[in-house]
Amino acid sequence: MTTQDAFSPEEWKVVLEGPPAAGLIVITAAHGGTFRETIAMSKAYAEARAEHGESELLDELVSAKPKVDHTRYHSAEELRDSGLGHLRDAMTLLESKATAEERDDYRRFVLTLASKVAAAHREHGQSVSPAEEQAIQQITAALGGTGS
Repeated sequence: MTTQDAFSPEEWKVVLEGPPAAGLIVITAAHGGTFRETIAMSKAYAEARAEHGESELLDELVSAKPKVDHTRYHSAEELRDSGLGHLRDAMTLLESKATAEERDDYRRFVLTLASKVAAAHREHGQSVSPAEEQAIQQITAALGGTGS
């Protein structure tokens, strides 16, 4: 099992910031619902904490409060591009330090979080807007797979 100790502080920060970055990418993909979407991100962490013991890596990841410095971005596009790069970097680190199962757990958690955020606010009668669906597809590509 891989734990936080396998990573330098800088590497661990990259891994930690991946899931909230994905959530922010979805939140900024479409207008409206920011409050509900932010609550959905928090709930995804709480639900993952409730599954404690499935993965040491995921347990340590979700025990930390989700945070990303969104103020350093000047546009939704800049946030998206940086966030997708961040997810790719996190997966590269996990590729070298975590087991295949732990990488799948991380990928699945990020995609579950992104999906919950997207579904938190109905837009134009749709539970997930086309912009949010596109964001989830981009996140999936950055994670290097389908998560299944």
